[in-house]
Amino acid sequence: MSVRRRLTVLAVGGLLVTGCTSTGAGTVGTAPSPAGSASSPVSPSSPVSPSSPSSPAAGAERSPSLASQRLDWKRCDGADDTWRCTTVKVPLDHAKPDGATLPVALIRKEATDRKGRIGSLLFNFGGPGASGVDTLPQLSADYAALGRRYDLVGFDPRGVSRSSGVVCRDDAEQAAAEARIDATPDTPAEEAAFLKDAADFGAGCARRSGAVIPYTTTSATARDMDLIRQVLGDERLHYFGISYGTQLGGTYAHLFPGRVGRLVLDAVVDPTAGTAGHARHQTVGFQRALDNYLRSTGQEPAAGSARITRLLARLDAAPLEVGDRRLTEGLATTGIAVTLYAESGWPLLTQALAAAEGGDGGPLLRLADAYNDRDAQGRYATQSHSQRAISCADSSERPTAAEAKALLPEFRRLSPVFGAFLAWDTAGWCAGWPVEGEARTPEASAPGAAPVLVVGTTGDPATPYEGAERMARELGEGVGILVTNKGEGHGAYGTSACVTRTVDAYLLDGKVPAYGTTCG
Repeated sequence: MSVRRRLTVLAVGGLLVTGCTSTGAGTVGTAPSPAGSASSPVSPSSPVSPSSPSSPAAGAERSPSLASQRLDWKRCDGADDTWRCTTVKVPLDHAKPDGATLPVALIRKEATDRKGRIGSLLFNFGGPGASGVDTLPQLSADYAALGRRYDLVGFDPRGVSRSSGVVCRDDAEQAAAEARIDATPDTPAEEAAFLKDAADFGAGCARRSGAVIPYTTTSATARDMDLIRQVLGDERLHYFGISYGTQLGGTYAHLFPGRVGRLVLDAVVDPTAGTAGHARHQTVGFQRALDNYLRSTGQEPAAGSARITRLLARLDAAPLEVGDRRLTEGLATTGIAVTLYAESGWPLLTQALAAAEGGDGGPLLRLADAYNDRDAQGRYATQSHSQRAISCADSSERPTAAEAKALLPEFRRLSPVFGAFLAWDTAGWCAGWPVEGEARTPEASAPGAAPVLVVGTTGDPATPYEGAERMARELGEGVGILVTNKGEGHGAYGTSACVTRTVDAYLLDGKVPAYGTTCG
C-alpha cells in the first residue's frame, strides 16, 4: 500500500474512531448498497481493450437519453431511512456519448429545510477510490448544518466499489505481497521483485477489470459529476472535495468554469506537481508532522527520527513475528504514517513504537492493516485497487528504478524515516501499467468561475499546505480563495471551529472570505 497515494482524510479518521480495526467492506464501517444489489458492470458487456480512450472537449455533446434519465431512488441497505440510493448511467467513454455506459452509484439525504433549500451538495472524500456511498452516511453528523439547506449527495466514482469497482488481486495475493516485497529494496534481487510485483498488480487489473481501467481518469469523473448535476436538476455544481477530492474539484472547475456553484476544496493536492513532486511533498509533509509529534512528547526531532530509523532498519533485517504474520519495515512505515493524519493519532504512535521496540509488533501491524483495509479475517477492501487505477490513468509519467534511486539521497535528507519509502514508490506505483496515462499534471485553471474556497492546513502530512497555495494560484485571480488553517492533520473542516464557520458561511450564505483568511 502506498502512503504517497492514499490521499483521503478517512485514512486515519475511521481508524481512530474504530480503535484500530478495519472492516474490509469499504472505507469505514458497513457498506450500504443501493437497493437490490451492487451496481451492474459496464454495458454492453463486451470487453474493452486496455488502451487509452479519446479525450472529449469539455463541451462535448451529451446523449439526450442520459441527460434526461430519471433516477429511481430507493432505500439503502445498511443506512437509516433518511437515505435513498440509486444509480445514474454515464458514458464509459465521454468521447462516445451514445456508446457503452457505466453505472455510478449515488446516495442522498434530502435537505430538511425544504423552503430554504439551495440545491444538491456533492461530496468526494478522497483516495482516490473512497466510496462516497459508504462514507457520507457515517460522517453526516459533521455536515448536519449543511444538510438543512442542501441535499447531501455522495457517490462512488467510476472504477470504485459499486460503480464497476476495479479489482486487481485476491486477498491471498495481496497478503503474500505485503509479507514478501521489500518496499525499499536493498539488493538487485529485492529490486527485481519489487518491480515485478508492481507489474503483476497492473496485469491483474487488466485481467479482472480491463473494460474499465482505460476510463478511470479524474477528468472522466469530473464529466460524470456534471451529468450528475444535470440529472439532479441543479444549474450549477455545489461541491465539497477533500484531499484527492480537491484534484477532482479543480479539474471540474477547469472543464466547466461556467457551471461552478459553491466549491470547497479542503486538504489540497498540488495541481502543479508530477510524480516525483508529489512524493517530495509528502516526504516533507510526513516528516514535518513527525517532527511536530516528537516535539509534543519532549523529544528532539533529529534524535527521535534516528530512533525510529534504527527500529525500521532492524525490521528490514529481521521482521517481528506477530502470530502467523510478520511486521516488516514497509508495514511498520505505513503504521507510523497513518497516525500522523490527525493529532488524535499521536498517542497511538507512542504506544505502537514502544511496543515494537520491546519486541511486540502487533500494534504497528494493526495500524498498517487498518490503513490497508485489511480486516481481522484477512480480507481486504479494494480501495487500493481503485486508487492505483485512477492514479495511473491520470499520470502519463512512468518513473524508472534508476530515476527512483537518483531521488534517494535528497529524499533521505528530507526525511530519514519516510524518504526511501516514498522515493522508491515513484517507480513502483505505475510500473508496467497496461494503460497510458492522460497527462503529467492536471489542469486547474478556471477563468471566469465563481469563487472557490481552498483550505490548507500548515501541519498536513499527506497534502502539505504549499499545495493549497498553488491550487489557489492555478484556479486564477478572483477564483481561488485561500484559507489557511494553522494546525495539525489532514483536513480542517470539522476539526477547526474557525474553518468550519468560514466554510458554512460560504456554502450556506454565499459569504466569500478575504483571500488569505487565517484560522488558528
